[in-house]
Amino acid sequence: MFDGLTGRLGDVFDRLKRRGALKEGDVNAALREVRVALLEADVALDVVKSFIDKVRERAVGQDVLRSVTPGQQVVKIVHDSLVEMLGAEPEGLNLSATPPVAILMVGLQGGGKTTTTAKLARRLVSRERKKVMMASLDIYRPAAREQLRILGEQNDIQTLPINDGEAPASIAKRAMTAARLQGFDVVFLDTAGRTSIDEAMMAEAVAVRDVVQPVETLLVADAMTGQDAVNTARNFNDRVGLTGIVLTRVDGDARGGAALSMRAVTGRPIKALGIGEKIDEIEDFHPERIAGRILGMGDVVSLVEKAVENIEQDEAERLAQRMQKGQFDLEDMLSQLRQLKKMGGLGGVMGMLPGIGKIQKQMNAANVDESMIKRQEAIILSMTRAERRNVKLLNASRKRRVASGSGTSVPEINRLVKQYMEMAKAMKKIGKRGGLGSLFGGGSGGGMPPLGGGGPGGSIPGLGGGGLPGLGSGGLPPGFPGKR
Repeated sequence: MFDGLTGRLGDVFDRLKRRGALKEGDVNAALREVRVALLEADVALDVVKSFIDKVRERAVGQDVLRSVTPGQQVVKIVHDSLVEMLGAEPEGLNLSATPPVAILMVGLQGGGKTTTTAKLARRLVSRERKKVMMASLDIYRPAAREQLRILGEQNDIQTLPINDGEAPASIAKRAMTAARLQGFDVVFLDTAGRTSIDEAMMAEAVAVRDVVQPVETLLVADAMTGQDAVNTARNFNDRVGLTGIVLTRVDGDARGGAALSMRAVTGRPIKALGIGEKIDEIEDFHPERIAGRILGMGDVVSLVEKAVENIEQDEAERLAQRMQKGQFDLEDMLSQLRQLKKMGGLGGVMGMLPGIGKIQKQMNAANVDESMIKRQEAIILSMTRAERRNVKLLNASRKRRVASGSGTSVPEINRLVKQYMEMAKAMKKIGKRGGLGSLFGGGSGGGMPPLGGGGPGGSIPGLGGGGLPGLGSGGLPPGFPGKR
């Protein structure tokens, strides 16, 4: 998400920061480019105009133009203005009401309402230990209620039993009564959608709202529809009254205009982002972190949170101990690749690293993608345990056998072995220099600098004991997964 916008803004601000002194004309020229970049990212025109006016007012002041680092100051003003436009503070689900708390899910058909309902319910069950019920009010779409029931079964979430012949408002009333009698904390009400805004859908949503008096009314909107999503939000907010927005399929939207427009257009916060199809692929919306991603500053906090959630502590500690002893074999490398996949793969991790835009361009040029990790995993799994522990056993005939078993080629195996050898060399350096701190020393073979800028403790657990091995300055590292 925001890939195109991040690249355009990065180029604009790079030119600004290279100039020692700035004139008002320089700032205005840069803001013209920012304006075009935002419009190309599908941000609503009125939102762009308001944003540019605010930034210009703050950026052409004497304090900025005469400061020691005027370019950096302008970037900070743009960052702060983005945060302000996105909502300043993150806003989670409001559950501060007498149970059962009703959460009404609305939106167009195909926007991901049912899946998002299950994702949010699962988060409340697993993270906050809430007793949650889901009820489908969609009596029109074939198997819609059955879909929610199956999602509930798969994720241990209670669903309201299906009765045929009921109207949506009656189902909602029955759900609230059942939840009250059975001591549920939260009830998700998944309403029906249409392919476009129509009076019948709105009237039905209003009727359900009046019956249950929901604490939250969440619009689920597909980020890839761009301006259509913004118009949908405006219509639902005017007719039904929204308390928040959940954007889905943000992993497939490189522009990000919907996210940047919705808060400004509706005045309602974006509460969560759907980042994939799996049940756990949803994350809270943090305006400051999103602004950081847009401006290429990364989102280290979210990355560390994702690492803590997805990386098994015992395995991370085992790897760290082996690395401190200078030990690193292909089974350890396989463990690292799997941990990288758990955190969202290369795309999920790289998108959150500061200043990663240029490296991502090099990755694209070198044909580095998620499939390379899968192929490398297949190669290692096709080896015997002895070969994984001692790569020197891999002679020509063994490599041909591994290539046949993994559906790859001998040159790919050679590249993997070379990558492993370079990583193993870095691990030995760690052992000789007395711990993980040597990985951040900067010289040749050094690893990625500690995330967050605060020493080894700021790195990501499980990724080489302190980051992605070899990812230093100077382009794509020799040990980077998939480098040709």
